[in-house]
Amino acid sequence: MAHRGLRFGIFLAPFHRVGDNPTLAIARDLELVTWLDQLGYDEAWIGEHHSAGWEIIASPEIFIAAAAERTKHIMLGSGVTSLPYHHPLLVAQRFVQLDHMTRGRVMLGCGPGALVSDAYMMGIDAEQQRRMMDESLGAIMRLLACDEPVTMKTDWFELREARLHLAPYTYPRFPIAVASVTTPSGVLAAARHGVGMLSIGAGLPGGPQKLAEHWRLGESEAAKHGKVMDRAGWKLVVNMHCAEDDETAMREVRHGERLETLSYFSETLGRPPMRSEDPLTDGLRAGTTLVGSPETVAKGIERMLAFTEGGAGGVLFRSHEWANREQTMRSYEMFARWVMPRFQHSVETTIGSREWCSENRTGIFGPSMGALRKAFTDAGQEVPDHMRMRLHTGKVEL
Repeated sequence: MAHRGLRFGIFLAPFHRVGDNPTLAIARDLELVTWLDQLGYDEAWIGEHHSAGWEIIASPEIFIAAAAERTKHIMLGSGVTSLPYHHPLLVAQRFVQLDHMTRGRVMLGCGPGALVSDAYMMGIDAEQQRRMMDESLGAIMRLLACDEPVTMKTDWFELREARLHLAPYTYPRFPIAVASVTTPSGVLAAARHGVGMLSIGAGLPGGPQKLAEHWRLGESEAAKHGKVMDRAGWKLVVNMHCAEDDETAMREVRHGERLETLSYFSETLGRPPMRSEDPLTDGLRAGTTLVGSPETVAKGIERMLAFTEGGAGGVLFRSHEWANREQTMRSYEMFARWVMPRFQHSVETTIGSREWCSENRTGIFGPSMGALRKAFTDAGQEVPDHMRMRLHTGKVEL
């Protein structure tokens, strides 16, 4: 699928209320990705979590394989694979296999692990996770290059003359991105390895103001390692819900958002650092939460992109269930119909054609009046009364 502008997609953690049937919730997630594929969305990133009840997908790879069989165009990535939880050879092998199975529609998202409770159960020291992620990503990049066998040893994994069983289907490799939340570690890791970046912190308080600063930091770090940061691989993650008007949009999400904030982020996780007590109100004020009409949402995206001081490659919407099922699916459809084209330049020609016809309608459609009169005359009929005045004034409706 060809694109000429900003890419759009979702960041599917997912977020499902505790007590909801988990079997149906996962089925709903698959249905959503299929719907987005039909609507022309570009990407879906699927998370990995192992505790806390809400984010219930443990293996992005299994989900991606199932979603790939149900879709045709949308790119499917892990959002993200927690690298300290896995041996790097196995991560590389699994995603290369998915690269072949999807014919090049897979992406690898990398992170240290978002939930400390996951790391705790596996006996992993939270203070070591970022360092472990960087070591693992370095090994994965060497393996994917397929240049030579990789031998390296750390305090938590070892590679002995390791090589991939299959080379990537995508040449030279499939897209890779590192998650960046609040600290600079994600930006620096992406820069060192020359890969893309998922700015999950873009939707947090103060996040937009740090976007340009983080990008400049990444460019500086990349230069030190002979790499180049590519804005096309930079994705901003924000909250979004679109409805016919601002009032309707707010009414549809207010209760569900408050339930998520209180039940999950406050009562379960103890409100992680940088998260607001009232993220909906504060997010709307800061422009990091986009809830409203297509016009309101479009303006919000423009403001967000302005903070980057140069643009990004895409915008991802954190998949939530603030609204009910029908309202959520309609929100994505409204965005695809009325907002997405503005940023992908897909309606410029139709708008231009309409304006040209409107501005030149007298000269273009005027000669058709005589043709209509002649059609009646040739048939030996009188021009009907209801058309006579319109033909006389040149205001016939064709």
